[in-house]
Amino acid sequence: MSLRDEHGPLGWTWQRLRKSLVLWMFFFLQAPANLEASKETQYIWRSGQWGRCIGEECGPNGVQSRTVWCVHVEGWTTHHSHCKYEERPAIQRDCFKVCHWHQDIFEWDFSKWGDCVLCTSSNKDKPSTSTCVTAQQGLQHRKVHCVRKSNRSLVLDEICEFFRPKPASDQACLIPCPQDCVVSEFSSWSACSKGCGKGLQHRVRSVLSPPLYGGKSCPSLTETKSCDVQVSCLVGEDEFQYSLKVDPWSDCRLPHQRQVWQSGKPGLNFSLQPSEKNPLKHRIHEHFKPWNVKIGYQTRRVHCTRSDGKNAMLSLCIHDDIPTIFQSCVMPRDCGVSEWSDWSFCSKTCQTLATLPGYRSRNRFIKHKAIGGGSDCPHLVKTETCNIGGEGLPECPRYVWKTTDWNECQVTPLLSQQERRKSNQSTLCGGGIQTRQVYCAQATGDVNKLDLKEVSRPVDHNLCIEPTPVTSQLCNVACTTECLASAWSSWRSCMPENCQDPQKNRGFKTRKRHVIGEPTSRAGKCPHLIEAIHCEDPMCFHWDLLEESCVVENNQTCGQGSYKERILCKNHQDEVASEELCKESSHHRHRLCEVPCPNDCVLSEWSEWSICSRSCSSKIAEGKQSRARMIIALAGEGGKPCPSRTALQEWRSCNEHGCTVFYWEASPWGPCTEDTLVTALNATISWNGENPCSVGIQIRQVHCVRYKVGHVPPKRCPESLRPKTLQPCLLPCKKDCIATPFSEWTSCPTTCEQGNSSDSKQSRYRIIIQNPANGGQECPDTLYEERECEALSVCPNYRWKTHKWHHCVLPPDYVRQGMMGATENCGSGLQSRGVICTTGNDQHVDIIGCLKWASPMPPLVQKCRIPCHEDCIFTQWSKFSPCTAVCGSNHSRRRFLVGKSKKREKCQKHPLVETKPCPCNKYIREALGNWSDCILPEDKISLQLSMKIRGDVKICGQGIRYQAVACYDPNKKLVNPWLCGSSGYIEETCTEPCPSDCKLSEWSQWSACSKSCGSGIQIRSKWLREKAYNGGRPCLKLDVKNQVYDKIPCYRDCGKYSWIAEPWSECRINHQETTHSCEEGVQVRKVRCVHNTANGPGEIVDDTLCAYNETPAGVRPCSLYCPGDCVMSDWGQWSLCPKECNILNTRVRIRYPLRLPVDGKTCPETSEVEPCVLNKNCFHFHYNLTEWSSCQLSDKAVCGQGLKVRLLDCVQSDGKSVNLKYCEKMESSRHLSMHCFVECPVNCQLSEWSSWSECSRTCGLDGQMKRTRHVLQKAHGEGRPCSSHLAQYRPCLVKPCYSWVFDEWSACKIKGAQCGGGFKVRHVSCVAHEGTLSESPKVVENEMCGNKAVGINDIDWGLKISCSVPCPGDCHLTEWSSWSSCQLICLDGKRFETTGHQTRSRAVIVQALENQENCPEQVWERRPCTEGTCHEYEWRSSAWNGNERSVWCVRSDGVNVTGGCSLLNQPTATRHCNPLCSKPYSFCTQGGVCSCEKGYMEVMTPYGFLDYCAKIPMLEEKKADVKTNMGKNKLSNSKFQGFFKGWSIEPFHPDGKPKVWVYGISAAVGVLIIFITVLSYIICKKPKHQTRPAPQQKPLTLAYDGDMDM
Repeated sequence: MSLRDEHGPLGWTWQRLRKSLVLWMFFFLQAPANLEASKETQYIWRSGQWGRCIGEECGPNGVQSRTVWCVHVEGWTTHHSHCKYEERPAIQRDCFKVCHWHQDIFEWDFSKWGDCVLCTSSNKDKPSTSTCVTAQQGLQHRKVHCVRKSNRSLVLDEICEFFRPKPASDQACLIPCPQDCVVSEFSSWSACSKGCGKGLQHRVRSVLSPPLYGGKSCPSLTETKSCDVQVSCLVGEDEFQYSLKVDPWSDCRLPHQRQVWQSGKPGLNFSLQPSEKNPLKHRIHEHFKPWNVKIGYQTRRVHCTRSDGKNAMLSLCIHDDIPTIFQSCVMPRDCGVSEWSDWSFCSKTCQTLATLPGYRSRNRFIKHKAIGGGSDCPHLVKTETCNIGGEGLPECPRYVWKTTDWNECQVTPLLSQQERRKSNQSTLCGGGIQTRQVYCAQATGDVNKLDLKEVSRPVDHNLCIEPTPVTSQLCNVACTTECLASAWSSWRSCMPENCQDPQKNRGFKTRKRHVIGEPTSRAGKCPHLIEAIHCEDPMCFHWDLLEESCVVENNQTCGQGSYKERILCKNHQDEVASEELCKESSHHRHRLCEVPCPNDCVLSEWSEWSICSRSCSSKIAEGKQSRARMIIALAGEGGKPCPSRTALQEWRSCNEHGCTVFYWEASPWGPCTEDTLVTALNATISWNGENPCSVGIQIRQVHCVRYKVGHVPPKRCPESLRPKTLQPCLLPCKKDCIATPFSEWTSCPTTCEQGNSSDSKQSRYRIIIQNPANGGQECPDTLYEERECEALSVCPNYRWKTHKWHHCVLPPDYVRQGMMGATENCGSGLQSRGVICTTGNDQHVDIIGCLKWASPMPPLVQKCRIPCHEDCIFTQWSKFSPCTAVCGSNHSRRRFLVGKSKKREKCQKHPLVETKPCPCNKYIREALGNWSDCILPEDKISLQLSMKIRGDVKICGQGIRYQAVACYDPNKKLVNPWLCGSSGYIEETCTEPCPSDCKLSEWSQWSACSKSCGSGIQIRSKWLREKAYNGGRPCLKLDVKNQVYDKIPCYRDCGKYSWIAEPWSECRINHQETTHSCEEGVQVRKVRCVHNTANGPGEIVDDTLCAYNETPAGVRPCSLYCPGDCVMSDWGQWSLCPKECNILNTRVRIRYPLRLPVDGKTCPETSEVEPCVLNKNCFHFHYNLTEWSSCQLSDKAVCGQGLKVRLLDCVQSDGKSVNLKYCEKMESSRHLSMHCFVECPVNCQLSEWSSWSECSRTCGLDGQMKRTRHVLQKAHGEGRPCSSHLAQYRPCLVKPCYSWVFDEWSACKIKGAQCGGGFKVRHVSCVAHEGTLSESPKVVENEMCGNKAVGINDIDWGLKISCSVPCPGDCHLTEWSSWSSCQLICLDGKRFETTGHQTRSRAVIVQALENQENCPEQVWERRPCTEGTCHEYEWRSSAWNGNERSVWCVRSDGVNVTGGCSLLNQPTATRHCNPLCSKPYSFCTQGGVCSCEKGYMEVMTPYGFLDYCAKIPMLEEKKADVKTNMGKNKLSNSKFQGFFKGWSIEPFHPDGKPKVWVYGISAAVGVLIIFITVLSYIICKKPKHQTRPAPQQKPLTLAYDGDMDM
């Protein structure tokens, strides 16, 4: 203690100091090392990108480098010595130098996308059904490598990256949410397994949808429960049951492997231990030649089993015969196939806009088929997708429709039958139709800028996916019009031919007309427009008298004077010229005149010159015309007397020109020919803004023609008017024929030919897309070529050849002798035979040839039997006896018993005679079904002008119709039709009626114009002669009278005919002509109706053509002025009224004195005024437009563009039509013509009939073949409508149907035992029927149905499948359930997959609880299906029954299921209240609150819980309390009611929340309890003993019922 106390502080200090020194030394030594280490970790190497590969040659000898530098961890660059040199990255490496031509050698290669794998990280749980909403995110992978195209070997990726980026190797994908297993409802409970005592019951369900994408596994498909039958079991009945059970057959093995048999010797199991499974589960495969069948044997165990699943002594089960435990069998051999061939080329070789993948395939062939139950042949063809995205592929060629030039426009196809017979089709014009060809060709450039006439090779039209361009269209053939010329003008004055150099005494008078309408045809020619006649004294200039007046000399009022004139000099065009030019023209400048004095005789003015008596003059006849004047006032004394009568009339010559008319006549222009003189102008001259191909010249002949005589010398016609004989013209461009290149040759057959088939041919064609014109190169003669295909080899003639049957093979002796009951070498076995493949000349070949080309292989094995000592032995069957010639007889064959079998009674029961009916060669021929449609020969109609229009196929005429023939044998069995000696049809000629178009009459003549003056209408009509029938053209424009009308406006010129009045005669006094009396008399004149021409009034016509109401007066009163009277002139014309006609406006006419009166006498008024009265002397004028005419076509046109016209008429205010000159000052901008279009009658065009389809049924009675056609162009206008007959049917050959008919599977059969492994058997037979198996089919030979793919052990066409019968007490599986409906996986209601799935399952059945350990697992299997549906699931619930209800899941198709519905949304099946509702008449509400039943009232505790349910008094109770009665009779305006409004014993609102008063009461009670507690604590600080608390008072809860007493 002293030592510790002494050395304690010192020791402690030393220890601390020593530790500190050691620690400091450690840090000191470690610091340099740490500094060095930190230095090394602070500097690192950085490297740049690899540079471009550099090398002298392309290939693998290149070098590429990169930059490497040292950096600090903070990012700044430092000297490279700070970094470790040994860690320095390489700065150079070898590389492959890529050149541009490597693009043709290397390419990217990528595999197909793998399965979509769920993307999950380590820190996340696997998504479940409840957390997943729609789908899960996944990832797909594929391998991407750069490969050499030639051998697909891998190379560096950098080579392909030089040309295009590396395709993605990963992509996102979606995986549906986990799908839990969905099962059906349970079935009903089975019957109790025992009829007495305790047993078991079970019920099962099936799998509707398996678990997918990680969903929950399927629940148990079986439920088992015990059952107790209230029936006492008899003595010993409840003990164990014993059953003889057979195990399945062992595998087939060869006899010589005895050691294998000894190691697991089958046989009878006499032990009490459960039987073990046969250890020989592996197959023994032998390598032997094809079809060298090995026959072995197989065995099975037989043992006795107890109902609890344990084995028992065999003697407890065997009572009679022991089941067979050995048999012969065929050694199994799997189907042998060859190796896979190489992959074919990918079907997708180019890149398109569509994302569809390509496909490639490989195949293999069968080398030998499976025998002895070996594995069936696997799939022989394997297909996979390739080039899914198309990356790295060139763009696919694009194909477009191209068209030829349109053919010439033809009117003929639009004609009706009636029009075709009467029309001169060469002169037709107007609307027509033209066609063109359409072909498919590869596009060579931008599709949007393609020239449809670009020369390209035609390809298969199926390559063009766009709509086909139209092949026909409406067009127009211009109608030719004749030249239309106006009327001749009047003859002009005599003029010299050339005023610049006039020739004396030689001149011409001319008249002209102009072209109103130009001709439209090339051959159209207008008549001459100028005519000339010779005249004398021609003048180029003349004086024109404008005004003259008589002036008396010395300013006297009467007496002799001279005329004062105002004249102008004018040329022949009435243009003012210099007066110097008219000096030579004769004109009397000083003419004398006289103004009458008061006593002088007064004469009237000269009248107008009369009409010339002749239009021209000749040597023997001249034209004359006259004028006259008359005495209007007599002379007085000393005055100038009146002249004689002859002096009152003058005559002069007129139309002195000759009657011979000359004119220039020009021939049509000749063809345009090239001329070297204008070649130089070709580059500079343009025609209508377009550069011509070449400019040429046209020439025509010009002659001087004498009217009605012929050609005369040119000097007889005016040279200045001679037409030109030469003009330039445009030479049209040459158009060469353009034809496409030949198409590719059609393909030839690639397979071998069967027998003596005809030689195949291939063809190619080309199309003319532009016809030659204007001397261009002609088209080639050959547009279609055909050649024979190369000769193909004839298909090999392989056939099977069979050997004799070998001896019957039984199981080996040591197997049979080791079994019970096997004492002799006899029984059932198998025998085989060899089958080889031979050619037609019996040469042996490999069997692969027969498998491919020959008939089905003959059977290799058949059952046989070696008779035992106790067996019945027979001879072979004899041949059938010969048949008689009579149908209906039978023939038979026999066999006999041999040896001791004759004496055995059981052998006498076997048939010794076999009889069958004889074949009968008499057949019955019966017509079957209706006649087919009338089938016309398939030839096209060639229209006129060698034009074929697509769709013009033969639609009527003579054809053939067919009726099928059925051939029956005497037993009414349908046989092949050729046995009845016919083709299988009854043929009969028929006639398809031709369509007849509607026929109308010709147009009637135009009616007369409805108006004699002004505008009217003209009408013409057609009427129906024959209606259309059989689909002919209808008549669509008929009215109710079956007529068609056409109307046009017409106009009768009101100035065409007019009245002409001659001068008035002398005034006759008292019917005597006198000049010495100044009394009143009468004047007369002649009035005639004349036809007005351009030269003035023409010939006299009938007076009825002139308006009668406008006839001038022919008689008027007159008087002679007496001497000394004032003589006045006649009244002048009335002045025009203003436009506005009213009485305020006036018009005036004037007259002037011709002789002044003597002194003392005056002259009358010189003017007269009258008001302008509407429709009397004043008129308003307006234009009147007629209605539009119907659309008028050319006489040679059927349809197309026409013209509608209307006329403009001038009408005065009284409704009378007048001359248009009265309306000329009015504006009228209305069009008098407009273009119109008459719809062309385009007939419906149908395509050609397609080829006959395959027969709708390959055999039987109801088969039909069909062919169709479609509408190429619908009918337009009055065209022939489309026929509704677009399909034709004809019967097929009536041949019997042969079908395999399978029987139902038999029950599981176990021969000689009660349970264990057995077989289900069904038989198949070949039957002949007439198309439906329901019509009592007849069994025929199996060869008629061909070979059927059945197993080699299925002898005699019996089909077997293994099965098992459970023994009592065995735990076993049920039979397979039926397949569920086809179901698809969907995302948000949309398909996630194209192929659905179906499921079936097997449930486990437990028969004994003690044997549950040996129960198998429940199983389900799935298969793909098509046409699936998406299912949805939802929860359903029943109504509440108390506090419980049923909740279940329903699929969208109405099926109740388990699984599929989300557990998160599952409704509650039981509702609970806390505390429980234990009060009488109470129940738990859906909100979790206790309430009372109907008729009871809730009484609540202060804490808001139900205290009890009080019964509500009913109205029917007679002893109602006062409170209730007063409550019922309470006043509605009570103040208490308002005070207690809202009070109730209900502690909760309807939404389940406590009311306010509940909180108040609860708080008050809480405060009261605290107060009592505190008070009790104060009073009883130290309680010595427990005091008994006072009984709790029941709280009072008021339930206000409206009683005022409360």
